[in-house]
Amino acid sequence: EMLREKNSRLASVRHHHCFHVRAERFDFDLRLLQGATREGRYFIFNSRTMTFYEDEENLKLLCNFLRSSEGPAVREALLMEKRVHYLKGEKLVNFMVEPKPGTKWPSNLPRFENRQDAIAVCKELCKLQFILRCEKRGKGELGMMRMRDFDEAGYFTWIYEGDMTQSHMMTAALVVGFLLCVCFPIWPSFLRVFVWYLSVSFLLFIFLLITVRALLFLFVWMVGWEFWFLPNLFDESLGFADSFKPVISCEPTMPGQLPYRLGVGIAFFSFCYWAVTQPSEFDGFVSAQGDFLKDLYAGTLLSDMSQEDKENIDKPKVQSLDDLLKNLDAEIDKEDEPGDLEDEDNLDSMLDNLLDVEEEIDEEEE
Repeated sequence: EMLREKNSRLASVRHHHCFHVRAERFDFDLRLLQGATREGRYFIFNSRTMTFYEDEENLKLLCNFLRSSEGPAVREALLMEKRVHYLKGEKLVNFMVEPKPGTKWPSNLPRFENRQDAIAVCKELCKLQFILRCEKRGKGELGMMRMRDFDEAGYFTWIYEGDMTQSHMMTAALVVGFLLCVCFPIWPSFLRVFVWYLSVSFLLFIFLLITVRALLFLFVWMVGWEFWFLPNLFDESLGFADSFKPVISCEPTMPGQLPYRLGVGIAFFSFCYWAVTQPSEFDGFVSAQGDFLKDLYAGTLLSDMSQEDKENIDKPKVQSLDDLLKNLDAEIDKEDEPGDLEDEDNLDSMLDNLLDVEEEIDEEEE
């Protein structure tokens, strides 16, 4: 019985040892599979979260986020005479692992836990041709490369353009708007008047906004601060919504600008003093501005045509018979005028000669 118990214990130890060795081998093989790159379309990620990016549609969602204003900073360059956006592979990986402060990561996209996961996804983006590896030849110029694999030291151009539905709709709207502008002469009268008033009001609003921004900046700058209302309003690199962010910005001026601020302040207040002490000229300026606005809204600011000419602008201009006869008489009169003048000059010269001859005869008789 003791021998049987000893044999059973030895068998259980052997079984446990074999199972432990097989488990270790299985874990080792699994780590090899997880660390290996994929050769086909599917591969094994390092974490369960990364299985989300096995789907190509989910990769497109990630690219939409990376291509947005919240994504990593990109630069512009020329690739085969085409303007593209590019960035370095290391910056792309760094952003995917640790986004810049203030970045709003989409809630429907899992975050990356380590650099290996981010590099694996970047390799997938290269194979799907969402990004293209290129070489930097000069300032603002890129060239093609034979190597297409992802490398953090390389430069990559964005090929993925995202959902083009909005772009197609904007293109169609642009074409329709152009056709409507071309057909402006056949628009109804009330619609043309409405568009004119709307255009003039928008133009005056823009002019007023620019003037107010400039005056606010001037007043605060003379005190020692750079104050801007809607500082990114005319920044072409930003989108429509981002152009209105932030609403205001106020920073101290650079050192050494005190003489310039004093000079501008003296000039400005001198102009204000002149405007106050010359009421007649200033009143005339205000009156001229009022007339300008009236003519602008009435549509007569740049018009030198009568209302009848405006209404008959599309009618063919054919001269009547009376107009043709008048023009013919005028031409005949013009042709006769030089001859009549020559005859009068001849008569005057002949009379002068006769008078001279008579005076000479009178002198000889005397």
